[in-house]
Amino acid sequence: MKNGEHILALDQGTTSSRAIVFDDKLRPIATGQYEFTQHFPQSGWVEHDAQEIWATTRKAVSTALADADLTPRQIAAIGITNQRETVVVWDRDTGEAIHRAIVWQDRRTAQTTDRLRDEGHEEEVITRTGLLLDPYFSASKLAWLLDNVEGARASAREGRLAFGTIDTWLIWNLTDGKRHVTDATNAARTMLYNIHEGRWDDHMLDMWNIPLSMMPEVMDCAAEFGMTSGEALGASVPIRGVAGDQQAATVGQACFEKGMMKSTYGTGCFALLNTGDTAVRSQNRLLTTIGYQIGGKPTYAVEGSIFIAGAAVQWLRDGLGLIGSAGQTGGLAQDADPHQNVYLVPAFTGLGAPYWDADARGALFGMTRNTGPKEIAKATLESVAYQTRDLFEAMKKDGAATDATVLRVDGGMTASDWTMQALADQLQAPVDRPIVRETTALGAAYLAAMQSDIAGPPEDFAKSWQRDKQFTPQMDTETANRKYAGWRDAVRRTLSTT
Repeated sequence: MKNGEHILALDQGTTSSRAIVFDDKLRPIATGQYEFTQHFPQSGWVEHDAQEIWATTRKAVSTALADADLTPRQIAAIGITNQRETVVVWDRDTGEAIHRAIVWQDRRTAQTTDRLRDEGHEEEVITRTGLLLDPYFSASKLAWLLDNVEGARASAREGRLAFGTIDTWLIWNLTDGKRHVTDATNAARTMLYNIHEGRWDDHMLDMWNIPLSMMPEVMDCAAEFGMTSGEALGASVPIRGVAGDQQAATVGQACFEKGMMKSTYGTGCFALLNTGDTAVRSQNRLLTTIGYQIGGKPTYAVEGSIFIAGAAVQWLRDGLGLIGSAGQTGGLAQDADPHQNVYLVPAFTGLGAPYWDADARGALFGMTRNTGPKEIAKATLESVAYQTRDLFEAMKKDGAATDATVLRVDGGMTASDWTMQALADQLQAPVDRPIVRETTALGAAYLAAMQSDIAGPPEDFAKSWQRDKQFTPQMDTETANRKYAGWRDAVRRTLSTT
């Protein structure tokens, strides 16, 4: 292969920073990955050190390039995908963050968003941004930083501060502060961007008292985002693809046709369904968002967000000590007593779609004297299937999904055949697992490769998508519905409003 046809994908996630090198056929050939510190200053608060994110990203790049036996000069382009909604504010002159990054999981602004909802502001938020008034999104976090860091409001008014989601922070550092940019998918998650008009929304900025001067320039997902500096990367390499992690996975799963759906199972679970050039307004508390934007044209999606999926398995391992590794859960679930109906509602940081209850907390229901680690492991994996069905049912009610919809899945939990079978059983629909499961990084790599003329248009990329295995329902509909009714009852008893 000629030099300069490799793509470097930066996959900056909630718990680790990764760099993956792809060849000119978009096959992953080398990876570097480093975890970073999770900070929990108070109950419900989650923070990251933005400088540590940058440092672990650089380290991951060095490892991946060394593993691939490449120099930075042999990279044709960089694609970036990132944890969404997480907020960084930094000083434009020094490049130093004014506070630790406030993470998407953080719930410190719940009272503020509740108050604004009670005052009747949510309808306007939905109409302009497609989002709900919830602490999950960037706007309330950004406002909190300006209100709580000494001198921040004054500095922001004077134009000295820059705001960004993690993609913007990485690009700023990669280009030595020359580029303050984001893409449409990340902008669409801030609660400050008008997804219909394609611009920062003056009304939303006014509502949160945020100066327009803080906001990055918004670009397509495949675009010229800037050139890396020699100091940051060791060579001048173009950054040509950017998408928030769930939108990047939508691209990586080649969900380019209206009605196609993907679900990613990582820390949380995020299901996106392509609605084409129509921004479908959900009547069931789902989000309307930009799935991707190419050639100045946004493609919309409806999204359901589950806050806790793989994180519940981590809780079994680290919190309860019931397992030594995540891979053990499928075997335990297989051996669980089939006559016990144990339900875990993993509302550790509240419940996401379609409930949006920031104050709900986790609970186990249906335990008996005979309930043990096997039954709890089974309930944990089943909770992922039930929560996905919650989203699927809401999408069907909105007319976005149909009984013919096939779900494409990716993320760490999809390695578990038991979990994927439970998912197909609950959805009563086929579940397709691809050969390449690194679909988030693949989506970012594809966007950069397309912009670099190394890869063809979306329809060509779609032809290259390959299925590893399809899971079809093995459980009868009556049993699936009975089990799901038990889940709905458990959730009802968990909600803070009941």
